[in-house]
Amino acid sequence: MSLLKIAKSYLRQAEARLEDAEDALLEGNYPYAVRLSQECVELSLKAVLKAVGIEYPKIHDVSDILVDVEDRFPEWFRAELEFLRES
Repeated sequence: MSLLKIAKSYLRQAEARLEDAEDALLEGNYPYAVRLSQECVELSLKAVLKAVGIEYPKIHDVSDILVDVEDRFPEWFRAELEFLRES
């Protein structure tokens, strides 16, 4: 499977987690909503890395890797990475 197909798969999974998180939030299941939201973010960021051909270790937080390879991304995306530097 190509890296782009993997990235698209990750994004589909992220979207499903987000939809489930919204349902959990409406049901008042806040801890589950937070967990699913966090998984959504992880999958989305890993999809971005896969899309540009970056392999990453099996860790949850890939924000440092994103910042390290920011030159691989368009300017509009690099501007969003500023948030990761601040957190």
